[in-house]
Amino acid sequence: MSEHRPDQQFVVLVPVKPPAVGKSRLLGLDTDVRRSLAEAFAQDTVAACLAATSVAQVLAVTDDARFSSILGSLGAVSIPDGVTDDLNGALRLAAAEAHRRWPELAPVALCADLPSLRAEDLDAALARAVLPYPSFVPDAAGTGTTLYVAGFEEFDPRFGPGSRDAHVDAGADELADVPASVRRDVDDLDDLRSAVALGIGPRTAAVVPTDE
Repeated sequence: MSEHRPDQQFVVLVPVKPPAVGKSRLLGLDTDVRRSLAEAFAQDTVAACLAATSVAQVLAVTDDARFSSILGSLGAVSIPDGVTDDLNGALRLAAAEAHRRWPELAPVALCADLPSLRAEDLDAALARAVLPYPSFVPDAAGTGTTLYVAGFEEFDPRFGPGSRDAHVDAGADELADVPASVRRDVDDLDDLRSAVALGIGPRTAAVVPTDE
């Protein structure tokens, strides 16, 4: 019977849209502010991952060469998005590349819009995973997904609209009782206000509008 291994190390796969087209639902903010926030969210997310004791590598998936160099300066490795307009397909390809590079690491797919993420909270969530079986963390709204983890052979994420139900239907274990920072993604201004109240990373704090 499989069980959690306390010494298991992970590679976190972080898909990042080009910041110029990210966070279109932050209505009411200037384009430049939305771009800055999208960049800051991803940087704070990646930095928190790299600070987690259970994370050995972060593999960013992005077609933005300029931003991949920024993430590289934090310590992440970047590869291009291998499948256009197919997030799950791109994540499966990224998992295959991660397995080729670091076969001892278990793959974790994580959203790039978690500006409140804390390293210790990510460690706590990953400690709940029972590999190789799939597990996922639902978003704060309870309809989407922020994190998906499984053994390489079992890795089959279902991100997209209604992903919480899609992951449940696929047999993944739901990890709803995890620290709030792992669930607090940001799609709109209400989400951003909730993230600020929870506590945000330094890069997001530097660019978030003062009235949020």
